[in-house]
Amino acid sequence: MELSRSTFYDTAPVPLEEESLLARIGAICDEFEGYGYRRVGAALRHQGVVVNDKKLRRLMRQRDLQPKRRRRYVARQTATMADRSTLTWSRTSFPTARTSCGSRT
Repeated sequence: MELSRSTFYDTAPVPLEEESLLARIGAICDEFEGYGYRRVGAALRHQGVVVNDKKLRRLMRQRDLQPKRRRRYVARQTATMADRSTLTWSRTSFPTARTSCGSRT
């Protein structure tokens, strides 16, 4: 037959219907709310289901199954014009750049 042994004994992946695939994706997303498409794909592969990443991303985006993005809290100071007169600047707060001869400015 001239087939390699691994090809002959390898089982071909059986494509699932979209509804059964969505049911599996929904079950994974309900159990693990923070899973994105990569982790959901890994969980599906662990179950023996092979899905293209593009299809998985499309299905998750259409059904709004993407995890909510966590925002980082950044404390910002707002200074008015009256407050700026009392601000002091240190040399370390300015970026350093190298000149053409190699010394820092």
